[in-house]
Amino acid sequence: MHVLHLGAREWNGRARRIHGMSELVTPDSSREKKRTLLQFLSDHFQDIQTLREYLLQKQISKVNRENRSFTNIQEKYGPYVAGAVFILKQGGAVKFQDKEEWIRPNNRSHFLAEIQKFQNVPVEAVDASGCAINYQGLSNLLPLKELRSLSLQRCPNLDDWCLSRLYLLAGSLQELSLAGCPRISERGLACLHHLQNLRRLDISDLPAVSHPGLTQILVEEMLPHCEVLGADWAQNLKLEPDKQPPDTSTPLSS
Repeated sequence: MHVLHLGAREWNGRARRIHGMSELVTPDSSREKKRTLLQFLSDHFQDIQTLREYLLQKQISKVNRENRSFTNIQEKYGPYVAGAVFILKQGGAVKFQDKEEWIRPNNRSHFLAEIQKFQNVPVEAVDASGCAINYQGLSNLLPLKELRSLSLQRCPNLDDWCLSRLYLLAGSLQELSLAGCPRISERGLACLHHLQNLRRLDISDLPAVSHPGLTQILVEEMLPHCEVLGADWAQNLKLEPDKQPPDTSTPLSS
């Protein structure tokens, strides 16, 4: 914000100088004025580009830090605790096997105080809705071999490459939600053919999927034992009889 304030003051100062030059109307000064204006615009544009690139790199670095591998925790407490700590730090929730309550960020301190009790208790469900998980961060979840339910809906960094890694959970995963993930396309969904134990899959609201109705039909064929959610996509392909458009064709005369 401080940088933006400086940029605004610099712009106002230079703008006043340019406005002052506009009062000089002599032919000899017009060429110099034009050169100064173009130079100012060039310099200012360069400053904005540099600022944008800096902010972008800062955001990328933040996401990478949030998705670092929790190797030390895994070596000390095992993969279940490491996966749980990763999800809680992301703002998600986890449920351990044979435990009734979900562990959420607001009771993370209680979990950490009793962390040793969970070393040998498998994680059976993860809710990472809206979290910043990316390809690298999935490494913290793939060792959870008893994971049955995984919600990744509305995760902005989840892409097709991420889905190509989920085959490592094929032995246990039964529920998967990818609803609202903006970067998932048909290519990524094709990677889910490994997950033959899936019983429920939510692929609704995926803007990168160009043919949603057809894609849902293909996914249903690919995973015949799975309930695929996203039926609103296919409403134009599977209209109920009473909702079919009327037949307005002219009957042939005999």
